[in-house]
Amino acid sequence: MPRKYIILLAVALSVIVLDQWTKYVVVRELTTQMDGKETLGERLGAMYSSPPPQGFNGLHYQPRRHIEVSENFFRLRYAENPGAAWGMFRSLPPETRGPLFHVVSLGAVLLISFYFSKLSGSDPEEKWALWGLPLVLGGALGNYIDRIARAFVIDFLEAHWFDKAAWPSFNVADAAICVGVGMLLVDAFVRKEKPAEAPSKA
Repeated sequence: MPRKYIILLAVALSVIVLDQWTKYVVVRELTTQMDGKETLGERLGAMYSSPPPQGFNGLHYQPRRHIEVSENFFRLRYAENPGAAWGMFRSLPPETRGPLFHVVSLGAVLLISFYFSKLSGSDPEEKWALWGLPLVLGGALGNYIDRIARAFVIDFLEAHWFDKAAWPSFNVADAAICVGVGMLLVDAFVRKEKPAEAPSKA
């Protein structure tokens, strides 16, 4: 197998595993969804089966607590996002939102795979795309697993400024996508098409 595909599989799978594991820990520790579930199989079933109806707070899994990592700047708090990044399109009806996100997610996977297949894997100038694309792919698939399982994405990382301003909650998959997109922006500058040299006159 070519080296570039080893990188693709290793990075994307690492992001997916880390993303799903952190979401599992968050559901187990910060919500009541796994209360009374003794075995790993029961806990996974509670997380990957159809969720219970929304409660009075609009959440399917009911929070038990949150963790203040830095009182004025950062906390771990369970959140649900039925929309896209930063909650966009969350107001769309489920019968429209579901198919839309399936098409967008699968389209993104196909586009990333096509772009990645065009890389030689040996050009040093490709390094930003070589590592950035697998990060975006892993993040997209990590969140897509959530959408397939329960029609909403689990978020839990919350950056804020003395509770006066806050960045929308996010997760490991979102972070991987942001880092990957940043690397692709760098790639766009590094591998900017160079103008063709004018033919020399004899």
